[in-house]
Amino acid sequence: MARILQIRLERDLSPLGVTRLGALVLTAIGEDGITAPSALAERVGVTRPALSRLLRGLETKGLIARTPGQAGDGRQKAVGLTPQGVAAMVEARAAFDALHAHFSAKLTPEALAHLTAALDALAAGEPAPSAY
Repeated sequence: MARILQIRLERDLSPLGVTRLGALVLTAIGEDGITAPSALAERVGVTRPALSRLLRGLETKGLIARTPGQAGDGRQKAVGLTPQGVAAMVEARAAFDALHAHFSAKLTPEALAHLTAALDALAAGEPAPSAY
């Protein structure tokens, strides 16, 4: 099921010019206010080097901008969305929501609640994806 979701989401995001991970980064920045690369890597579940490559690609596409972070010494960077990045984030959120609605509609509310509870129980106590 995870692979089906991933393939469908990648297909739906393709016209936006972003991948699933790129869209997760955009929403983490725009919706959750996460601007530190280390926190973004943890949220998305990738290593810092992988996130750095991802951020370079998003910056090249004009979707994010990096600015000096709070340390002010040039070592830390903060990441923010450009206007184009905000637009891509909004469209990516719509794709996430449409996919969720599509599969949720296949279940009764009770079945969806049971599935959600079962998945939460399976994930409880597991390390964050970035730990692997």
